[in-house]
Order: sequence, then C-alpha cells, then structure tokens
Amino acid sequence: MFSHDIIKKRILVVGANGMLGQRIIKFFSEHENTALLGCSIEPEAVYSNADYVCCDISKRESIKKTVYDFYPDVIVNAAAYTNVDKSESERELAWKINVKGVEYLAEMCRVIDAHLIHISTDYIFDGVKGPYGENATPNPLGYYGRTKLAAENALKISGALHTILRTNVLYGAANSRPDFVRWVVNSIRNGSQIKIVTDQINNPTFIDDLVQAISKVIEFDKQGLYNIGGKEFLSRFDFTLRIAEFFNLDKKLITPIKTPELNQPAPRPLKSGLIILKAETELSYCPHSINESLASMKKELSI
Repeated sequence: MFSHDIIKKRILVVGANGMLGQRIIKFFSEHENTALLGCSIEPEAVYSNADYVCCDISKRESIKKTVYDFYPDVIVNAAAYTNVDKSESERELAWKINVKGVEYLAEMCRVIDAHLIHISTDYIFDGVKGPYGENATPNPLGYYGRTKLAAENALKISGALHTILRTNVLYGAANSRPDFVRWVVNSIRNGSQIKIVTDQINNPTFIDDLVQAISKVIEFDKQGLYNIGGKEFLSRFDFTLRIAEFFNLDKKLITPIKTPELNQPAPRPLKSGLIILKAETELSYCPHSINESLASMKKELSI
C-alpha cells in the first residue's frame, strides 16, 4: 500500500492523545520504517506504540523546539479546542489553540519545508444549504467555527506546504473519552433516556476513514483542500437509531427533540455535511458504511 518513499517519512502527530491522534499513531506505528513522534499538552502519552513529547501548541517556543528537534517531513495537526459551547466563553484559549497554534506550525513547516496536514470542520458553514463542497462560501455561526475558518485562512497565506481536510461528526475507537457511538451504547444499556436532535443533518465520519485519507494525502503528496466524511447523510437522531439497531438497544429510550430545545450557548449548523467527491476522485478515498464502521468498533472494543 505504501511506496518505498512513503515508508521513510518522518511524521509528527500534534494532538496525539486525542481520539484522532491515537488512531493516526496506531496506523503509522504499524509501518516499520516510518519515524513517528506524537505530542500533546498532557505530560504522558495515552498510547505505548510510539515516541511522545509534551508540547503546548499554543506556545510558539514549545512547538518550535518539538518541530526542530524531530525535523519531520510531515506534521499532522490533530490538536484543537473542540468544545463548541465553551468556545463562546473561553474565546482567548480557543483562539490560541485553533489559530495561533496553526500559525506557529505553518511557520515551522515553511522553515524546514515540511508538509502540514490540518484538520478542519463543517462548522465553518452556517448549515443553511448543506451538504457543502470544497468551494462553498463559509459563514460560521459560532466562535469555534470562526477560529477554524481563521486557521484555514492563516494556512492559505502562510507559504507553507499544506493540506486542509474538513470533516464532521467523528466517531470510532480510541482509548480516551467515549465517542458518540459509545456514549449512545453506554447510556441506553444503563437504562438512561437520551435526547437526540432530529434537525441536524451530517455524514458522520469514521475516524479510521479519516486516517486513511491522511495516509493517502502523504502517499500521493496532495496539497489543497479536501472534504472527508461518510457515505451516508442522515440526522443525528437517525444515526442514533442505526446505532441502537446494530447493537440491539432499546429504541424507546431515544427521545427525538429539536436543536433549540437544548438551549446550547453556541448555535449549530443544521443542514450540513460535506460532499466527498473530490477526495474519492483524487485520493482514492473510500469510506466504510455506517454498519461496517460499527462492526469494526464492536470487534475492536468488544462492545
């Protein structure tokens, strides 16, 4: 699957302790001749299959030392301040991580001629006329979306070799906090009633599919912007029903509601999701179906 050139890559994974970061580490650690380093803000790694350093992406000197010490060919930025609601109140912190951190990474990449692969989001759109192609006009509703759009724009003018991968509703196996699928499974098995919105439409993205897209970007040395998502567009409520069906859960514990009923601090894009034709064409991107993804999670996590 990997050419000889790709196997020799030095890859730095920023945000390696997060759900996506862990899966990137797992994937590339299985390629013997890839030099791999993970970094996150926590003192210790949550994985044991690659080297790790503590690094604060929001501090220029911290990220500079990590990059220059390792001298990567590729940096995958899986770090982000992703709490959509807290972004409204913790704006300075969200900006430092999501925008300044990306500016620092781009600066280092430009100096050492490394390729920066950055993860973005459908939250840069207002959710009025989704799903969105790569050329759709952004219009973020909340501060989180604004920081992610600002990061994209900072990258575009940085002069660094870069690829932006926009994605939405990530789910999959990881050691850290449970994803949406495990939250649904655990909640219903515990007999808890859960409220799920019927008016937010997306194409949920299996994390391992996003990792495959990242590997293809490296393999084909692709730059620019790509949408990465699942095959199926459906509401969060219908996604939850699919999960319940697959794991034989009691659907009566799933209550349909509308987004305004949640009274969340940050507004959400409703009719969203991402058109993935460009990635399918140029990256040979081929996402799993929801049922295939759930089967993979069930096998790996024994849930």
